[in-house]
This record gives sequence, structure tokens and C-alpha cells, in this order.
Amino acid sequence: MIRNCIQWTGQNTKMRRAGFTLLELLIVVLIITILGGVVGVQLAGRPHEARVAAARAQLENFRLALQMYRMDQGQYPTMRQGLEALVRPSEIEPRPRRFPEGGYLERLEVPLDPWGNPYVYLVPGSEGEPFEVISYGRSGQPGGTGEDADISTSDL
Repeated sequence: MIRNCIQWTGQNTKMRRAGFTLLELLIVVLIITILGGVVGVQLAGRPHEARVAAARAQLENFRLALQMYRMDQGQYPTMRQGLEALVRPSEIEPRPRRFPEGGYLERLEVPLDPWGNPYVYLVPGSEGEPFEVISYGRSGQPGGTGEDADISTSDL
């Protein structure tokens, strides 16, 4: 076992380095590239499904950010304060007592949905939940089917 860790070269002893070889790293990069290409090709052929998945992920981010806001502030932002209350302290009452540096979202602005439309924030939600965040899909209008269908935090 010691022979595997130490290589004798004359009077000098050198410890063998544990780690990845260049070949091993290249193989890993190749595998990741192939997997990324396969996933990219599958989503490229289904842009609507990719947009719906992106909208659902963003709605989940809003849901978590709103829950953190409630834990810090004791209530959800009002409809007048809107989702903007997640990225900067609201000037509209009730003002936040303490607002974390950087806000509650990853960005310093409220993102648009994957179709380029603003998300809609309701307090209370349409089905009696404390809040609801909605993307109206491609049309940007309530209702619709297919690409125009609504996607909501109530559906998550």
C-alpha cells in the first residue's frame, strides 16, 4: 500500500498527487456537453413546453420569496405594493420593518414571464389562498388554452 503512495526516485521521495488527469476531465466535459446538447435539442423542438417549465420555476421562486417576506414582515405584500416589494422596500404602507440587502429575489428587478408579460399578483388568491401569482401565457390575457393558458401558483 505504501508503494502505491510513494514513488522512489534515487534519494528523493515524491508523494503521488491524488486528483483527476486531464483525460478524465475531458471525458467529463464531453459527457456534460453531450447531455446538454440532447436536452437542448429536446427543448428546442418544444419551445412552448420550455416556456411553461420556465414560468412554473419562476412562480415557485415567487412563492418562496413571498413566504420569506411574510416570515420577516409578518404579512404578505399588499396588491398595491405588488411584487416590487420583493426587490426594494416599498414606500406604500405598511412599510417593511427590516428589508434584506438585495431583496427577496435573485435579481434587483421583478422578471417578466417567458412571453415577455408581467406577472399578476393577487391578494387574496382567486381560490382563497393568501396570494396568487399568475402568468397569462402568450396572450397576456386571462383564460385561454394551449400557449395562451394561465399558469398560477395555485397550480403548483
